[in-house]
Amino acid sequence: MESEKLEQVWRAVCDQVKSYNNIDPSQINAFFSRLQPQAMSEDFLMLTADNDFIKTWIERHYVDFIKQALMDLYRTAFTVLIEVDIAAEAARANPAAPATSAGAATGTPASDGGHAAAGEPAVVQPAVQQTATEQAPRAAHAAAAYEARGCEELEGDPYDEDETDGPDRPTSTLTFENFVIGDSNRMAYSMAVAVAEMPGKAHLNPLFIYGKSGLGKTHLLRAIQNYVHETMPNLSTIYVDSAELLSDYMEASAAHDKEKSSYKNFKTRYEEADVLLIDDVQYLQGKKQTLDIVFQIFNKLTGQGRQVVLSADRAPKNIDIDERYKSRFNSGGTFDIQPPEIETKLGIVKSFVDEYRATEGKASFAIPDDIQMYIAESSSSNIRELKSAVTKVIYQMTFFNQPDLSLDDVRSLLENHFSGGPSKRLTIADIQKEVETFYKVSHADLVGKKRTRNIIYARQIAIYLSRQMLDLPFNDIGKKFNRDHSTVMYSVTNVEEKMKESRELREELETLKQLIREI
Repeated sequence: MESEKLEQVWRAVCDQVKSYNNIDPSQINAFFSRLQPQAMSEDFLMLTADNDFIKTWIERHYVDFIKQALMDLYRTAFTVLIEVDIAAEAARANPAAPATSAGAATGTPASDGGHAAAGEPAVVQPAVQQTATEQAPRAAHAAAAYEARGCEELEGDPYDEDETDGPDRPTSTLTFENFVIGDSNRMAYSMAVAVAEMPGKAHLNPLFIYGKSGLGKTHLLRAIQNYVHETMPNLSTIYVDSAELLSDYMEASAAHDKEKSSYKNFKTRYEEADVLLIDDVQYLQGKKQTLDIVFQIFNKLTGQGRQVVLSADRAPKNIDIDERYKSRFNSGGTFDIQPPEIETKLGIVKSFVDEYRATEGKASFAIPDDIQMYIAESSSSNIRELKSAVTKVIYQMTFFNQPDLSLDDVRSLLENHFSGGPSKRLTIADIQKEVETFYKVSHADLVGKKRTRNIIYARQIAIYLSRQMLDLPFNDIGKKFNRDHSTVMYSVTNVEEKMKESRELREELETLKQLIREI
């Protein structure tokens, strides 16, 4: 699509978004002016942002509105891909470099006369040195990758597979140094470091890390890759998520000819890795042919003393795959990451603020301690949600010129941000009280030593609901029930297993959850 037409389409999309309820047009003007349309097809739109914070903010808060606007305008579901414009990012990193066009962005907000109007966010047009024509091959590659993944949402830049997976290139900013360690992830972190320092040791090969989404599994895999690249550059490291692996395999075997070069190149790429890291392997459930080839690659690499690292959102035994795969995945070191405790979440908040200060060159920027603690206490276990809340506060303080944001202001700003709704304000005591009333047991019995059938049943239900609704670490739950970590784990697993067989129990739990939410 020619540049002028593309700009017209983008203006129409912006106007459509501004027409929606609960949308502040001034915020759309502020943030969308930091985006540039680069390429568009019948169901694909590629935009560039002038820095990573703008990209992240738009993806988390406005990309669904952009998709809705495109649907309303064209009656077609669009994929929207946002990249950081390399030229604008470079200009920010090197403000002394000469601008290539008038109004080139340096990452410092500016407006006519060099000053933002009072009470309004400063807006700057990014310096896009890559034209729409130059960006088109990247958009075409992105669109092809999107279709190959069966129309799933893309995360990040699909061009990264060419730019970051090679053994001679750095991989990402995710390192051991910026991973915040707490009791909930200390063991997984320690094992990841051990593998990075001495890849291929039998007792940790494979290394299998599991835990719920957003707890830091990908961070640890990328940190291993970064560490090996930095300290052992002669070793080949490949990081791949299971969706990309599946796409690669489908493309390589499309002609059902295992003698053709594309299939051989697929196997060779992974079989020549010294360290192979596969993320989210639970998505290979039901993909028998892909699992078979992964199994072959896995056996070859581990048999040669090369390192394999896997991650999933559940333990190997809970992935719906053949027993031989479960056995092999579980044959090295298997470690879980628990939801972070308050101290770890607070450390992540502080780390993210430090990262913003360093990235934006604002050494004096600070978020008050009471606001940091509020975010840590109110967020769920998902680190992405936590960082998103911090980002929202940062932009309110900077782009909207509210440096003296109060705790009440932040409560209002983040009122609907955290997942779980009212359950985020619940405590274990609230859950215990409702369970005690529902099953007619006393609090002393629920947390005491009695082991009659009805008390054990109520206790396990209360422990299970505390884990599911509050996302607390097993240790924290155990303290409130006078039980240890392993007892809490057993209770949760036991209830989960019974739920598979008993519709009555599932309905009972839903009733209890509703009663608890109404507290």
